[in-house]
Amino acid sequence: MKTFVVLMGAPGAGKGTQAKILESSLGLPQVATGDLFRANLKNETELGKLARTYMDKGELVPDEVTVAMVRDRLSQSDCEKGAILDGFPRTIAQAKALDTLLEEFSAKIAVVPFIDVAQDVLVQRLAKRAEIEGRADDNEETIRVRMEVYHSETAPLLNYYDEKGLLVKIVGEQSIDDVTADLTAVVKDVM
Repeated sequence: MKTFVVLMGAPGAGKGTQAKILESSLGLPQVATGDLFRANLKNETELGKLARTYMDKGELVPDEVTVAMVRDRLSQSDCEKGAILDGFPRTIAQAKALDTLLEEFSAKIAVVPFIDVAQDVLVQRLAKRAEIEGRADDNEETIRVRMEVYHSETAPLLNYYDEKGLLVKIVGEQSIDDVTADLTAVVKDVM
């Protein structure tokens, strides 16, 4: 059966960093919606053009666009055994769409690790990342919008997955290595 890990955390919590580490240790591909969007933007697909109008403002891309990209990605051969989902789902509607999609693929979510980091630390991390990487989606205005969107639309997923018995909290203000150790232990425990 295909097994999926849904990695949760606010923008700047370290999901991308940890997903890449898990990818190599578990042999499951990281499926990051940000990467899917960028690939669609680079290839100038219709989905990519539509996604850009939302991403540039720090807003969430509409569910039907995101789900279409994720469905396509999860049907590729490297996701045969499952994947680490990074940045998806972001809303309850997306979580329900993922549940339906995984049923179609005869798959399940093994665990939902939540990398928990205080908001002031997140803002500092995002500002630093913007400075280092020159990311247009991490300027001060979009950081504020992303945090508001996260708290209103994504944070409710924590309850959704907690009620399903899948949520495991990871202290995200530790060193990267300590977060990795905790995260790896949680994931390997359920796989």
